[in-house]
Amino acid sequence: MPTEALFSHEKAVELCPLCSSPLQIKSGKNGPFLGCSAYPGCNYLKALHPHENTVVKVLDNELCPDCQQPLAVKNGRYGMFIGCSNYPSCHFVVHQQDENQASGVGCPSCHQGELVERTSKYGKSFYGCNRYPDCTFLVNFKPVAGQCEHCHFPLLLEKPSAAGLKLICADKKCQQLQSGQ
Repeated sequence: MPTEALFSHEKAVELCPLCSSPLQIKSGKNGPFLGCSAYPGCNYLKALHPHENTVVKVLDNELCPDCQQPLAVKNGRYGMFIGCSNYPSCHFVVHQQDENQASGVGCPSCHQGELVERTSKYGKSFYGCNRYPDCTFLVNFKPVAGQCEHCHFPLLLEKPSAAGLKLICADKKCQQLQSGQ
């Protein structure tokens, strides 16, 4: 038996369904994909690695309030979430309850809201006004009730450092280290 026949690894050329030109691996802002070699005459695109079923686990004991189908744990663009297993017919998604930790510190910008701990889509914590989007005040360090000794801004921040926690002014123009720490 010829060894060439046993180890033949020729790549099958996939053809564009629109114009029958060969597809090529191309690179875009969201990663690699298959695109028609006749571009720009043909704009056919195909995912290089088609997304397999995004359903991680079906929750049989919990039903969708909209269509009464079981809910499912899914893996999406921004991580895990719970949504209806009847997608795309039903678009129900369980939104996380506002489990944001209230800091007990009022917002120095609008004087009506309170600063609460939130998490960015990248997993970093920050503190923002609970009146968002009406008030867009936010800080990256834990807020502490108090007043800056230098500029009298009504908010201080706990900033971790090698020597321990330091209190700094929350006003970006000031950022003075407070005494007593």
